[in-house]
Amino acid sequence: MDKIRFKIPFYYQKSWICYLNPRKDGQIELAFLRGNELSDVQQLLSFNGRKQIAGIPFNKMADIPADKVLEIIHEALLLDKTIPYTVKKRK
Repeated sequence: MDKIRFKIPFYYQKSWICYLNPRKDGQIELAFLRGNELSDVQQLLSFNGRKQIAGIPFNKMADIPADKVLEIIHEALLLDKTIPYTVKKRK
């Protein structure tokens, strides 16, 4: 399912999975809200100073390694399905 939040599309199952983030440098980023919990065996995820959210930046459609991105999406969906997301409170 998807919803528009903060003027960008978010995709979710039980909790938020990912969103498309237009960046100031002109790239589009596919960002995963639980990126810190993903394996990243594909070595595509970038945290850019963030602790939890990791993303994959793209300049154009031809740059997207679809098979590797699909692996990450499937892992994120499986994570959401099997391990409930819990908000960690700041101290």
